[in-house]
Amino acid sequence: MVVTLSAPPAGALMTAPPKTPGHIAIVMDGNGRWAKKRNRPRSMGHQAGLKALQTTIKHCVRLGVETLTVFAFSSENWNRPDGEVTRLMEIFLRALDKEVTRLHENGICLRFIGDLTAFKPAIQTRMTDAHILTAGNKRLVANIAVNYGGRWDITQAARQVARAVAKDGLSVDEVNEEQFSQFLALARSPDPDLFIRTGGEMRISNFLLWQSAYAEFYFTPVLWPDFDEHSLDEAIKAYRLRERRFGRTSDQVRGAVDA
Repeated sequence: MVVTLSAPPAGALMTAPPKTPGHIAIVMDGNGRWAKKRNRPRSMGHQAGLKALQTTIKHCVRLGVETLTVFAFSSENWNRPDGEVTRLMEIFLRALDKEVTRLHENGICLRFIGDLTAFKPAIQTRMTDAHILTAGNKRLVANIAVNYGGRWDITQAARQVARAVAKDGLSVDEVNEEQFSQFLALARSPDPDLFIRTGGEMRISNFLLWQSAYAEFYFTPVLWPDFDEHSLDEAIKAYRLRERRFGRTSDQVRGAVDA
């Protein structure tokens, strides 16, 4: 089942979706259920989910996707059992140590978004080093959302705006959507064109609340470890069939495309 949001940004150009979305956002859901179906520990599901992410990154590069943003660890995930959180952190550390060089060699820019201060210093250092190493790469920007929440993102942006008004001379009248968005975690990336959630749930779970206002939503029952090249192709196929009207009529959209 798919859901389309149809409110346009100010001055939005009425066009048909391009063949390939420039920015894809993914809620990678279903690792635990995947493991449970196989009578394996949840950590095995997270490990399998890492392989699915590797596959997705590679396929995004092949397809010409410019930006990929994935929900790796939400701010709510700290509430999971201590053992699972510890195991998640171990997998995350090993992935950083093992994969960053490979990503860099393949021209991928790696960024981490979220409240990174909650992580141990060793993890923060690895994330910073990975970003510095890959910052100049242009083939694909991979944003990894860790300890992230959409409400946190908007709140911290509002706090920065208030600080800029109080201390940096920013006028209250200058604060508009464009100005506000510069303080959000994805300020350097365009808004998502396609928002995918795996695992069968049909909610966005506090992910990219501001940035996904005009995204096309695609929900699939495929559990994240089973999400492969074909699964991504199916999501993009559905995206290509959308008519992004942004509140206009079909005739208006077709007229703008034909013009």
